Amino acid sequence: MRAVVHDRYGPPDVLRVDDVPVPSPAAGQVRVEVAATSVNLSDWECLRGAPAYARTGGLRTPSRRTLGSDIAGVVDEIGSGVTRFQPGDEVYADNLALKGGFAEHALVAESALARKPTGLTFAEASAIPQAGAIALQGTAAAGPGVRVLINGGGGGSGMFAIQLAKRLGAHVTGVDNAAKQDFMRAMGADEVIDYRRDDFTRSGPYDLILDLVAHRSVLAYRRALAPGGTYRCVGGSVRTLLRVLTAGSAVGLLTGRSLGVLVVKTGPGHFEPVADLCVAGDVAIHIDRTFRLEEVPAALARVGEGRALGKIVVVP
Repeated sequence: MRAVVHDRYGPPDVLRVDDVPVPSPAAGQVRVEVAATSVNLSDWECLRGAPAYARTGGLRTPSRRTLGSDIAGVVDEIGSGVTRFQPGDEVYADNLALKGGFAEHALVAESALARKPTGLTFAEASAIPQAGAIALQGTAAAGPGVRVLINGGGGGSGMFAIQLAKRLGAHVTGVDNAAKQDFMRAMGADEVIDYRRDDFTRSGPYDLILDLVAHRSVLAYRRALAPGGTYRCVGGSVRTLLRVLTAGSAVGLLTGRSLGVLVVKTGPGHFEPVADLCVAGDVAIHIDRTFRLEEVPAALARVGEGRALGKIVVVP
């Protein structure tokens, strides 16, 4: 089968399409014929090996040669002990543990899989698992009158987060580059900020901040929070995450605010509720562009460089 592989960390040009053996599922695993895989910022980080936490399991060389965790496709073989799925079932998953989505076939743990809703295409289903779970958990505290800010609002998780917060009645401010301002408004943002021109930590104050690209100081985030407010980050520089985990807790306690890292729970139970909303038409999925396997370097670069509006999908 064809797969996009890399043997070292680096820029997109370290990737290549190679012929590799078709994998066989072990006990508790399912082999999926991949129909679509969406690109996440985590794929970009694992390609580059930066921030440092992206090298978990492979300090010098990648632990997984083929990236791509948000997979949708058709079951074509099951391992021993698998009872929930049979060949021919249409499924989707966040396959973060095994990855392998940028290929014609991928192995997925049975526990990570969910049945694809008939109301979604494979491309749409692949856009949901990781980004939807982050957005759903990151906006859980939103509600009527709550002032919410989404930093990175024009990307995949941000697209869902803006819509989910608005559904809960919040006043939403989206932050991203100038090219994404109209897109964030289309997703429902009440206000938008171009981070290259304005410092969002000097606006507000906000009751809830979901930071998808954390790079600022703890004091700056505290400044943007209203008393009793909550700041949660997902991803960003190691230095910033460590500061939020350590100094953030202390600063929060001293000032009556909560600053921390969002520990995202994974699995079907955490992304299927978003899929249900998408099927019902209550939340929209915007796919910016689709790419072939040969174009995976360009697909990753578009996400990593912050140019994607919503989700990018790779279709083998």
